[in-house]
Amino acid sequence: MRKNYLLTPGPTPLPPEVSQVMGRPIIHHRTPQFQKILKEASEGLKYVFQTQNDVFIFASSGTGAMEAAVVNLCSPNDKVITVEAGKFGERWTEICSSYRIDTEVINVEWGKAVNPENIRQKLKTDSKIKAVFTTLCETSTGVVNDIEAIGKIVKETDAVLVVDAISGLGAIDLKTDAWNCDVVVSGSQKGLMLPPGLGFISVSKKAWNLIKIANCPRYYFDLIKAKEALDKVDTPFTPAISLIVALNESIKMIREEGLENIFRRHRIMAEATRKAIKAMGLELFTSPECASDVVTAVKVPQGIDGEKLVKTMRDTYGVTIAGGQSELKGKIFRIAHMGYIEEFDIIVCISCLEKVLYDMGYKFELGTGTKTLEEVFLENKIL
Repeated sequence: MRKNYLLTPGPTPLPPEVSQVMGRPIIHHRTPQFQKILKEASEGLKYVFQTQNDVFIFASSGTGAMEAAVVNLCSPNDKVITVEAGKFGERWTEICSSYRIDTEVINVEWGKAVNPENIRQKLKTDSKIKAVFTTLCETSTGVVNDIEAIGKIVKETDAVLVVDAISGLGAIDLKTDAWNCDVVVSGSQKGLMLPPGLGFISVSKKAWNLIKIANCPRYYFDLIKAKEALDKVDTPFTPAISLIVALNESIKMIREEGLENIFRRHRIMAEATRKAIKAMGLELFTSPECASDVVTAVKVPQGIDGEKLVKTMRDTYGVTIAGGQSELKGKIFRIAHMGYIEEFDIIVCISCLEKVLYDMGYKFELGTGTKTLEEVFLENKIL
């Protein structure tokens, strides 16, 4: 018998309470009983998004919410900015291109954050730009972008700011309204501690002005239909009932812990993980000034097969971390510390990493990583 530990940047582990409520008998979605559940979910999401705006729920992955943002805000041949600092920044460009939207791409070296001034310059040179598509946490590289600074810049223009917060929401701070984020998209399977299957999108008043005139083709992802339904505490199409029931349970847990305590917990786990990695003589991939608190990206040491490392940890020892994506495949590995992951999960992960690396020929003093972890956790008590 072997226990399995999941430390990937999505899906993340499920709290037992969340798993249990999904086993409840299904109910019909056009009933007062489900209306009550949906209303609770809508209000709870506003708390997590830190917004007074409506938050819409789709039965989709986070990518579905990204596509919803594009098709509701834009028309073919519109001009937009997309920030590519990793695999998921590239996704904004790919979605926009699929709908014949003209993208001004800001390319950022992987492992670094976008300079907000580069966005300012793009907006200054072209007043026709309708939207800026950015990423809060670029999961492929472990980078967090300065959304607050970007929001201040975009606010002074006619463009809207769209933020992919799929891996950051509920784990690191994102003040949707205070930071002038017009549209924020997210998904269920990361900081919200749910299975994959729900996409979320919040919409500001400024964004609605674009939605009313946008003419990209859309049907299921039509936010006007979604708004008409939500105003009646309803959904335009069949919702993922059991997942929304589970969403209320996860939001209940989030409220009980409190957002500030959650953000602090993630900061401590990120700090401990990074210090442990350095103690083992390994090199972090992400620039220190923009390292995310939800996932740590680490360079595979020279002479070590990065794909074999991840596979051995998963298949031999039951500890699942993530490898690199796209051009980083085999070159980095990624350890998540988000959602329902706590300090002893990290200790197990680093202990396994030490064992596998040592066995593969990477020589260092065994136990240095786990010792460093415990020192950080002792100095910084997680409430």
